[in-house]
Amino acid sequence: MKEGYAYWYNYSGRRNVYYNALKFRDFGKLYGLDMHKWPKKKRRFHKDTYPGNRWNRGDFILWYGYKEGDNVYWDTEIGKGRPAWNIQDPAMLTQHLGFKADICCGGIDNIIRHHDYVIAVIEGITKENVASCWLHAGHLYIDGKKMSKSLGNIIYPQDLLKKGYQWVHIRFFLIYGHYRQRLNFTLEKFDKVCKRLDTFKQMVKNLSSYENYAKKPDVKTRKAIDRLMDDFVKNMNNDLHVKEAFDTLFNNVSKLVKNKHKISVEDSNKATAKLKGIYKVLQVL
Repeated sequence: MKEGYAYWYNYSGRRNVYYNALKFRDFGKLYGLDMHKWPKKKRRFHKDTYPGNRWNRGDFILWYGYKEGDNVYWDTEIGKGRPAWNIQDPAMLTQHLGFKADICCGGIDNIIRHHDYVIAVIEGITKENVASCWLHAGHLYIDGKKMSKSLGNIIYPQDLLKKGYQWVHIRFFLIYGHYRQRLNFTLEKFDKVCKRLDTFKQMVKNLSSYENYAKKPDVKTRKAIDRLMDDFVKNMNNDLHVKEAFDTLFNNVSKLVKNKHKISVEDSNKATAKLKGIYKVLQVL
C-alpha cells in the first residue's frame, strides 16, 4: 500500500485490500498475457478463484476484511481479517527464503494467474526479479483420471511398497519423463519402468565387477565412457529432460557392457566415477 500497488475498498460489508494490476508495469509477463485485452473499466475480483475463468482481468484481492459472523480471522496491525490465496505464497516465500529464490516451482495450473500474482506482489516491493527460473510440472493421473478421494483412486507409496517395490522405483517412475508433461500411472506401466531401472542397475553391477580387464586402454571405449556424462548433461540441460537423459545413458552403458573386454582398469574407474556423479543427480542408481 505504501508503494501504491494495493488499496482498501469496501465490498459487501467488508473492508478488503486489492492489488491494482495495471500499476505493475510488467503484469502477466511470466504467462505472456496480452494486456491489450485488458478492460478499460475498473474491475475487481473479490474471490480467490473463479472456476472456468482462465484470467481475472482486473484487480485481485489480497486481504478479506472482517465481517460480522466470520469464524476464521486474525486480529492484525491492519485490522481483523484473513489473507487471500494470492498473498499467501509471497508471504511464505519472503518469510522463509527472502525476496529472491533461485528456482520457483509449481503445477502447470499456477502459470495462469497465480505465479504472475506472486511476481507482482513481491517485485512491486523489490523492483527486482524474484526468480530467474520457473518450473511448471504436469499433473499425475491414475489410469487416465485425476487422483481424488471422490473417485477413490488414490494410490499411496505404502501401497506400492507392500507389493514389493522399493522407494527408488517410486522416485524413478515420477522423474522418468519430462516434468511439463502429464504423467499417467498404471500398475502395468509402473512395473515396466521399475524393471527398466533394475535392468540398468544390473548392467552397472556387471560393468563394475568385471575382472578380465584389457591391458591397454581402447580409444573407442574411452570415447564411449566420456559420452556417459556428456550425453547425460546435454539432455538434462534440455529443460531437464530426464527420460532422454536416462535412455541415452542406458544405451551407452549397454554398449560398454557388450564390449567390456575392451575396458582397462583405468577406464573402469573412470566410468564408475562418472556414474557416481550421475547418481548424485538422479538418486536412484
